[in-house]
Amino acid sequence: MRIAAVQHDIVWEDRTANFARLAPQVARAAAAGAELVLLSETFSTGFSMTPGIGEPEDGPSSAFLREQAAALGVWVAGSCPEIAPDGELPFNALVLAGPDGTVHRYRKLHPFTHAGEHERFRAGSAPVTVEIGGLRITPFICYDLRFADVFWRAAPETDVYLVTANWPAARRLHWQALLQARAIENQAYVVGCNRVGAAGDGSAHAGDSRIVDPMGELLATAAGVETIVLADVDAAEVAATRDRLRFLPDRRA
Repeated sequence: MRIAAVQHDIVWEDRTANFARLAPQVARAAAAGAELVLLSETFSTGFSMTPGIGEPEDGPSSAFLREQAAALGVWVAGSCPEIAPDGELPFNALVLAGPDGTVHRYRKLHPFTHAGEHERFRAGSAPVTVEIGGLRITPFICYDLRFADVFWRAAPETDVYLVTANWPAARRLHWQALLQARAIENQAYVVGCNRVGAAGDGSAHAGDSRIVDPMGELLATAAGVETIVLADVDAAEVAATRDRLRFLPDRRA
């Protein structure tokens, strides 16, 4: 499967403007052969914690992803603030929309307490793994990347981790190192999609989106501009790596 990470800027708290900016970028990724296109964390609003920023499940951001998936015949994913029917605070939810109308959701397990996200967003309860075209895909969101234990637990059933983010430029080395570490220690692909540009709160983002193979090799990387990174990933390569280097069975809880 060919996967694309769309590294993009975000217009602060303006869903309509972001949909207009992103539609051509998703189309370019699909035209380049991508079967799954990953957008950034909070792709439609920026990493805003303004009260009222949440939208209903299947709201405008989810609808945009579903529409793009149906129109282009690909899977499209990105995170957005969604309020579940049983609560008031939103989840930071990654929505993965398929060309046939299928929708999967993963809710961020670790709100970013350093910035107060835990006060404005609810935490999810468990990882989610989805099989698409014979590839087992487990998504995570930004700050989750710092918690190796959840990646470890998901590893036996995962070929590819998706990590969508608004990771700040001030800690870009952490982003780069942790993406490769998660690939190496779990012998799986990691697709990291980070935004570029300045957020409404003044924080800067350097991008550094990348796709890492099960041995930690960089298959595709991006600098600090809007661009698309693409790479082909193969479940057979994950299986072969794990068979050749039998590290996972030695792991202790």
